[in-house]
Amino acid sequence: MAIPESQFETWAHQGSITQSKNTYATIKSALEDSASSYYGKSFEVFLQGSYGNDTNIYGESDVDVVIRLDSIFRSNIRERPIEEQTAYNRIFSDATYSFDDFKAAVQAVLIKRFGANVVKPGNKAITIAADASRRSADVVVCYQYRTYQQFDPQKPNDCTLGIIIPSASGDIINYPKLHSANLTELHQATVSMFKPMVRIFKNMRSQMVEEGMLRDGTAPSYYLEGLFYNVPAEQYVASSYGDTFCNGVNWLLKADRKKLVCANWQYWLLGNSNVQWNEADFDSFLSAVCKLWKEWK
Repeated sequence: MAIPESQFETWAHQGSITQSKNTYATIKSALEDSASSYYGKSFEVFLQGSYGNDTNIYGESDVDVVIRLDSIFRSNIRERPIEEQTAYNRIFSDATYSFDDFKAAVQAVLIKRFGANVVKPGNKAITIAADASRRSADVVVCYQYRTYQQFDPQKPNDCTLGIIIPSASGDIINYPKLHSANLTELHQATVSMFKPMVRIFKNMRSQMVEEGMLRDGTAPSYYLEGLFYNVPAEQYVASSYGDTFCNGVNWLLKADRKKLVCANWQYWLLGNSNVQWNEADFDSFLSAVCKLWKEWK
């Protein structure tokens, strides 16, 4: 029996936003404290993840906050021709403020505001535990990464901006703002159907994990956003989540998986790097989705 439209409509609903909004505002205010040692540096605080992308579902609690240091950066300049590298090095010099100092200062600010028993540093993010009025949050401390298609000394800031997260398991380079902007563009191009479809997939994932059909951690939200991002706009049916689901899954099953892209358009979706979805998990997720559809009661 096929999954009824009423179930898809339930899954499509967005989760709570009021408490998440307040959580972000509280953390952002703390990070932008004028008394911090880094206040005079160039930095930006912004959202990433499900809440930032409007794909959050009921039961999701974490708010993902990014604080990106912009006074230091890395780039792909070594991949550019030697004359571009020479021009780049002529313009930019080594930074005098270190990322380690910045991260330590951010952690100190958070501990001062929320308490040492609440703030826990991790490999990729600083976790802030929830309380009665605040959701749990992950604060990603990172610095700017620049991707140049061509380095023009007359336009040294003409590049694609991303973030770089130093990690013990390998630096992570990603593009959360570009990812979010592309999701919104597709959402608008599909008569506001795209983000509900992502929420449908995320709710299906939760049910499949609960029923033992899918291993927890197989399909992170970031990859589910990227997965359905590849489905062409013409596959969306404005009046039906169910028809859009069938069109999208059938399209994905037939697609050339080597040409599936991350929503930021900087990486292929499938692969073995720390910003790609491995193919075994991709296959497990699609197989479980098809099984849930076919065996729905």
